Amino acid sequence: MAVENGEKPGPAPVPMSNGRLRGRLFALLRMVSMFATISAALTMGLNKETINIPVAIVGTNPINVSITAKFSHTPSFIYFVIANAIASFYNFVVLLVSRFVRRKELGLLIPLLDMAMVALVATGAAAATAVAEVGRNGNSHARWNKICDRFDAYCDRGGGALVASFVGLILLMTLNALSTTTLYKNTSK
Repeated sequence: MAVENGEKPGPAPVPMSNGRLRGRLFALLRMVSMFATISAALTMGLNKETINIPVAIVGTNPINVSITAKFSHTPSFIYFVIANAIASFYNFVVLLVSRFVRRKELGLLIPLLDMAMVALVATGAAAATAVAEVGRNGNSHARWNKICDRFDAYCDRGGGALVASFVGLILLMTLNALSTTTLYKNTSK
């Protein structure tokens, strides 16, 4: 079209090499994983709800007790927050390092650390999911009552944090698989 109008044609677009495309895919997956795990950590870490429950009635006045549900009351939720925060910090550091250091120079370090992050986030999400299930449904055999019938917002935010953590986990597993296959391809040449 530019030639028809008498203009000089511009430079032809340079196709992106497989290495650059792969690097951008790694960066995108790592960035989305970082945002998923940090949102899971922040959502659970800031999760708190207080309700007033009437315990007695004196005359016509009810006596209320304030009960607060927070993530720090449950060790599994604390571990969940710490695991997701570590994973998001790790992804941030890898994104920074990958801007200055070539992937080949890091060798086996990134796939091994990716595998450790998969294990860390998986155990944190699994522990929090087990406690959340008991909070949602209770356990009649142990006589543990469910709490989500009273703390609706707390349970909904906790469920959202779990979903974000599992999204981050799936992305970390994808990164781990891609890192391992890339490393295998580079060493088999």
